[in-house]
Amino acid sequence: MSGEAAPAPAFDGKAFVRGLTSAPGVYRMLAADGSVLYVGKAASLRKRVASYFLKEQPSRRIALMVSQIAGIEVTATRTESEALILENQLIKALRPRYNVLLRDDKSYPHILLTEETWPRLAFHRGPRAVAGRYYGPYPGSGAVRETLDLMAKIFRLRTCEDSVFRNRSRPCLQHQIGRCSAPCVGLIAARDYDADVRRAALFLEGRSNELVDELTRAMDEASSRLEFEQAARLRDQIAAIRRVQARQYVEGEQLDMDILACEVGQGSACVLLLAFRNGFNQGTRSFFPRTNGEESPAEVLGAFVAQHYLEQRPPREIVLSHDIHDRALLQDVLSSQAGRKVEIKASVRGERARFLDLARQNARLALNAELTSSVAQRTRLLSLQELLGLAEPPARIECFDISHTLGEATVASCVVFDTEGPVRGQYRRYNITGITPGDDYAAMHQVLQRRFRRGMDEGVLPDLLLIDGGAGQLAQARAVLDELGVTGVALVGVAKGEERRAGHETLILPDGKQLRPGAASPGLQLIQQVRDEAHRFAITGHRGKRQKARETSRLEDIPGIGPRRRSALLKHFGGLAGLRGAGVEEIARVEGVNRALAERIYHALHGLGPQSPDDASSAGTP
Repeated sequence: MSGEAAPAPAFDGKAFVRGLTSAPGVYRMLAADGSVLYVGKAASLRKRVASYFLKEQPSRRIALMVSQIAGIEVTATRTESEALILENQLIKALRPRYNVLLRDDKSYPHILLTEETWPRLAFHRGPRAVAGRYYGPYPGSGAVRETLDLMAKIFRLRTCEDSVFRNRSRPCLQHQIGRCSAPCVGLIAARDYDADVRRAALFLEGRSNELVDELTRAMDEASSRLEFEQAARLRDQIAAIRRVQARQYVEGEQLDMDILACEVGQGSACVLLLAFRNGFNQGTRSFFPRTNGEESPAEVLGAFVAQHYLEQRPPREIVLSHDIHDRALLQDVLSSQAGRKVEIKASVRGERARFLDLARQNARLALNAELTSSVAQRTRLLSLQELLGLAEPPARIECFDISHTLGEATVASCVVFDTEGPVRGQYRRYNITGITPGDDYAAMHQVLQRRFRRGMDEGVLPDLLLIDGGAGQLAQARAVLDELGVTGVALVGVAKGEERRAGHETLILPDGKQLRPGAASPGLQLIQQVRDEAHRFAITGHRGKRQKARETSRLEDIPGIGPRRRSALLKHFGGLAGLRGAGVEEIARVEGVNRALAERIYHALHGLGPQSPDDASSAGTP
């Protein structure tokens, strides 16, 4: 009797479908190893899932996926709208192999209006960890900053951080140039500030006509109460908004619209977004979703619209280069989530058609540039494989560098590259401690031990490890890998060339062999890019650490300043720069600081010579 296990029976899709509900819901197709192949939604689970097994698939991609199905899981929902939302959540969480995937990018810039007693306007990029209203996304940081600059002139809301706001004792420069109403020192009543906040929100939501009507009524009421200064301020706000509207109507109608154009080719796709907010053209942004074999622009665009807009406030109008299957459903769901009507259009005329043609043209250019870049990256990887004699092109490259100044503030960096280039979200810096200052070998040994101990636990190891340095640093790397039992990692030391000239680097292998491929080698060009990025990242971290240490020690060196007083001073003035700009009287207002100590602090920070505790009391006020 054979000891081998019998092969698992093939999945019977037709039998599975017979027991399915006709309710709307989401289905997950599973591979034999339990991984998720595909997530989809359906108005009727039975009909949609049956379509995979009851007819020949028109797409090779879908046919290949069906051949790999080992099981299907379903979740019934009350409505098709709920199924759409759940599908989007599962796609982002599970990242299935055969779905079109919008790369997880948390860097879309937004404008944040915080929820505080005195709300502030701020540029925001990243997770929404701060309570408040987020407006955007904007295609670039320039568009956000231009809008913030305009709003500062009109509404005069604060933009400073809370640490600065809480510790102000007099108005800042922003108030003096007419860009802040100075709520920090009580120069505006809470009721008036709240009104400005509400009006700023109307402006950001594109409700400029409604805003002008409200301001006009408020101006008339202020005039009737003989509050002419308030009426004049409201008049100026109205005039500023009218100028914005005039510019909008000169450039075109007052649009709150995104135009999306999709181009597909050579296994890649580009979705180009052309954004208009409050009538202003905010520029373009290119996205490159993972198509996973999908070749239909309509399918790519449909996946993009769902994944991009279901988690953020959409504009009032979305214009598409290709019609998508669930356009009506997406329109209803986005309208419901936004609390106002959202239109999704695939057929437009006039000015919108001209903008759409412009977006298509830019999408083609962006895709061609991306394909050219991808080809170049592939060429460099193949060249590197040949140069180092690797069995496969390296899928993950890590490079380590050490940075310090005469042993001070030693920092190690690790940068990561994959087949598409830098993976910045996986960069790491390490503070090096417990070594003899300036000992680069010990620093390299420590950082590699920390990195590879964790890598062995998590199962994440590089295919190629680059060490910025010569034979000594390379020996430390070899010793760490041997000590931890790490195998399968190619190891290369990158030594600087003659007179540190780029292209003259020497590659040192663990067996002592040295390679000098020259500046024309695409493989060396890739190594240079990775090495330079590691150096830049290490230098940036070192300088920040060194500056922080020096600022901290500068205060601690003053007699009478301990950790508690140092913390109180920095918190009160929002940092060393604020403290340096304060006079003796202001410094003496900090809890725990008397006038004599304030004078010592002032003299120390301004290089006026040492002040001993005995003679400080006789020093004059600056």
